[in-house]
This record gives sequence, C-alpha cells and structure tokens, in this order.
Amino acid sequence: MSQLPNLTQAEPIPAAAMAEVTRILETGDLFRYTNDQSPVALLEAEFAAKLGSTYALAVSSCSAALFLSLKALGLPRDARVLIPAFTFAAVPSSVVHADCVPVLCECGDNYRIDLDDFAAKLPSVEAVIISHMRGHTSDMDAIMTLCDAAGIPVIEDAAHSLGTTWGDRNIGTIGKIGCFSFQSYKMLNAGEGGIMITDDAELVAKAIIMSGAYEHNWRKHPVLHAPFATWQNKLPLYNLRLNTLSAALIRPQLDALDQRVTDGRRNHDHVADQLNAHPNLTVPAKLSPENRAPDSIQFKLVDMTDAQIADFQSATQQAGLNVQIFGRSTDNARAFWNWHFLGDTLELPKTRAMLMNACDVRLPARLTQAECDAVAQVLLLAATQATKQKAA
Repeated sequence: MSQLPNLTQAEPIPAAAMAEVTRILETGDLFRYTNDQSPVALLEAEFAAKLGSTYALAVSSCSAALFLSLKALGLPRDARVLIPAFTFAAVPSSVVHADCVPVLCECGDNYRIDLDDFAAKLPSVEAVIISHMRGHTSDMDAIMTLCDAAGIPVIEDAAHSLGTTWGDRNIGTIGKIGCFSFQSYKMLNAGEGGIMITDDAELVAKAIIMSGAYEHNWRKHPVLHAPFATWQNKLPLYNLRLNTLSAALIRPQLDALDQRVTDGRRNHDHVADQLNAHPNLTVPAKLSPENRAPDSIQFKLVDMTDAQIADFQSATQQAGLNVQIFGRSTDNARAFWNWHFLGDTLELPKTRAMLMNACDVRLPARLTQAECDAVAQVLLLAATQATKQKAA
C-alpha cells in the first residue's frame, strides 16, 4: 500500500503572495483604509469579477459575513431564520449573534435539505441561510422558487463551495447574498478570512458600515454613495474588517482557483468510484445541475452495525487516516445535538440518522492520483475487515 499523504496540510501560498506580504510588512501598511488601492479593495474587486457579482466585502471570517448579511437585511430581534440541521456550528452561532432565532430544517441521507420539511417550516421564518455543506448543493431551483414566492431573502453559506456551479450560475450568486471562507482548509488559504458578495447596493453599503467603515471610509468602496449617506451614523460598528496581509495572501491564489477546482473534482470522483464499488460504502451522487468543486469526500456506511462502524473507524485511525463520522463524537461541531448554546432543539430524525453513518475525509486538490489511491485503499480495507470480523 502506498504511503498516506498529509491531508491536513493546507494549499500552498504562491511566491507572489509571499513577496507582497514582505512588501507590506516593510511599509507597515496593514490597515485596509490607509489608501484607496489597498490589497483588500483590490481583492474585493477581483473576487466580485471572478464570481460575476456587482459588489464584494472582505471581512474577518465567513461567520462574520453571515452575521453582517443578517444584520444588513434589517431583521427584527428574534426573527426566525431557517438553516439546515446539517451545517457547521458557526452558522447557528451567526444567527444567534445577530439576535435572531435559528430554525433547523431536516436534511436527507444525501446531505441535502429535505424539501418537504423546508417547505413546511418556510412560512414561519423571515430569512433563510442555505449551507452548501461540505460542497453538497441542495436543489436551488426549488428553494428559490419557494422563497421568491414567499418574499423571503436567501443567504448562501458557500464556505465549502467556491468554484461550484448550479446550471450556468456560480454558487453564491443565486441568493440575495453569498458568503465564502478563506480559512486554511478551503480552496483559497489565508488562515482566516471571509467575503460576502451581492448585487444589492443598499445591502452591501449597510454591511460595509457595520464591518467597520467609520466616518467616511465608505468612500473607498466602489458603491453608490446614496445608501451610505442614508445609513452613516445609524448603524453600529462591529469592526470585522479583513487586514491587508490576508488579502495579499489570497489575491494570487485566485489565478490558481480554476485548476484547484478541476483537480479537486478529479480527486473526489476518482476516490468515489472506488468507494462506490464496495457494498458497505456509498458516495451520494450530485444533483443534475450541480458541478461541484470538492476538497473533501463524504460517504455513507451501509448495512453496518455500531460495532462494525467502531471497528472501521479504529482501523482507519491505526492506518493513520483521520475519518470523521459526524454523529459519533461528543464534540463534533456539525452534529446539531452538540449545539447546546441553542438550548433544547426539536428532534430531527432524518438528519440524526444521516449523521450517525456519514463519514468525512479531506481530499485536498493538491493530491496526486497515487495519493488518492492510498486514501481509498485504507478506507476499502477497513470496511472489508470490519464487516468480515463481525460476520464470522
């Protein structure tokens, strides 16, 4: 068996980024509003153009982008916001931080939103966050049809989906606002950071002010100035700006994004074909309009007892491969019953059942085919050994 690659290593930082970071450090110019052409402003323009959006605002994290999106919508205190029950804890946290109430929607065994539960709960909410969790896109045509008919705004949490398309549209441009992450385990690596995109001038103006564009720093954003004049001094400042070093790290990586998307999809599909050939492993298929940009793989454990699942996870760990089973730890931040900060939550049996056998393994775009084969071989061997031992 080939040696396992290091799956926790982030995407490398281009030499051009390192040179720009050195230049900035030599000037000491780390604040985004020192001049009109800061790396942050340039990143915003380049990212918006790349995604086909009118406006972009770079901030300290994707969580910050989600929070500012909710605040910019002007939702009243305790407004109910519908989110998938399968998401990262930062999503309900951003809702709570915005003084709103998360409403959890069931997700099916393909990791996507259960549309029946979504439609049933939609009349009781004032906004929706769609998490394309781990890059799995829910049926955006059906979701937007329902939300548009109800007049309910949609925020896309696209932290895992930069480069994914739905039909002829980029994920993040379908709802009213799209939010992305630059955390180290994402397609673009700045360690931390996030960005929001929208075509709505008033929404982005409000978000810009609240992000920390105090006094007249908003003049350094290429947005219609009328909305700024309306909202200046009327909104709180949360100071969630991105610093110039982070932007300098990200900008050269935009040129590498298309290749990373291609390589990530190749790696995912290569491993998925091998796992799907095993009777106890299944990678859910993508939806028809979806063209994914994965940097990880998720698969189901099928027809395995709890003891067999425990043996499977133990075997992969002994082989040096970290396989996360979302529902089988007391601290996994993607299992809704671990979000104790929400208090008592409704039971969501479909999502719970899915999480109890849903596995997650990183597959960075930088991996070679041989390295992907090494990952697949560990998973296949562990599944075979676990099921044979208990069947004997």
